Amino acid sequence: MTTTIPATMRAIVARAPHDWKLERVPVPEPGPGEVLVKVEACGVCSSDVKAYKGAESYWGGPSMPAWVKPPFIPGHEFIGHVAALGADTAERLGLAVGDRVTAEQLVPCGACRYCVRGQSWMCQVHNIFGFQGIVNGAWAEYMSFPKEARIHKIPADLSMEIAVLTEPVSCGVHAVERAKIEFGDVVVISGAGPIGLAMVGLAQLRGPKAVVSLDLNEGRLELARSFGADYALNPKTTDVISAVRDMTDGYGCDVYIEAAGHPASITQGLTMIRKLGRFVEFSVFGEPASVDWSFIGEKKELDLYGSHISAFTYPVAIDFLNRHRIKMDGVVTQVLPLEDMEEAIHLVADGTKSIKVVLKP
Repeated sequence: MTTTIPATMRAIVARAPHDWKLERVPVPEPGPGEVLVKVEACGVCSSDVKAYKGAESYWGGPSMPAWVKPPFIPGHEFIGHVAALGADTAERLGLAVGDRVTAEQLVPCGACRYCVRGQSWMCQVHNIFGFQGIVNGAWAEYMSFPKEARIHKIPADLSMEIAVLTEPVSCGVHAVERAKIEFGDVVVISGAGPIGLAMVGLAQLRGPKAVVSLDLNEGRLELARSFGADYALNPKTTDVISAVRDMTDGYGCDVYIEAAGHPASITQGLTMIRKLGRFVEFSVFGEPASVDWSFIGEKKELDLYGSHISAFTYPVAIDFLNRHRIKMDGVVTQVLPLEDMEEAIHLVADGTKSIKVVLKP
């Protein structure tokens, strides 16, 4: 298969908070070991919204250094097709022009203590597609995979609306693995965004007694029910702490996965979870969150787990989506062109009229 590659392309370029514009930029040329990909679609993540709005966790502030490195092209939830291969790439990776692919969101350096020890998802350099110019993302017509990228093939017949969810689902797989769900557990998942919804089906595969989905949006709760949630509760209209205690003989849930990204969700979980329970913190917060840490030690002796992006879970996510082991139909609610990037950002930030918004060049 051959394809004509233009010299320039349309791309969203981020230079500062709120200064994200559609520009025409050069198409990357793949060097040795690199892959040029024609972007098929890319999701808009809540982390993109936080970066757009200038959250300190991205742009830095009094309590932390800057992490983003502008100018950069956003977008880390992508799928596309191989457009060109650099020297020594096709044989090494088993790729051909036209293959449908994605790459893990983090490009490991391969040299830090975490990469050397097989913990590359915590790479000290931590170049993630779509936040640093050295690894530009997919809000563009083309993107480049550096030779260190971890590339995976995507089934050609998997619908775009499902395939584009590979990155969110891979993150959900990692969080559910961290939760160490056992047979008979009552599992609460706070937040029914795209990843929280994926966690519902993933948690059910572990054989719990019940999976409880919490969200403030009734539409998302309805989707959670269809994805396998035994209970879908709205904290605005239900005393969810009492409800969970009622279904657990007053003890509280065994596992609480925080995927809402709101400080109130943390306090809710620490109150709701039983003694010796397992609390998994997944979300990225746009603001500091304060809690009573005595819940973790003196009051309940909890196991507290963090969950960061994906840890060797892309193959599992692709397999589960391809074999329909979990339901994700209806999660993609809007598909917009690059020209409507600001509308996409506002839809995700508002959250009441969308679940997953996708940009399609």
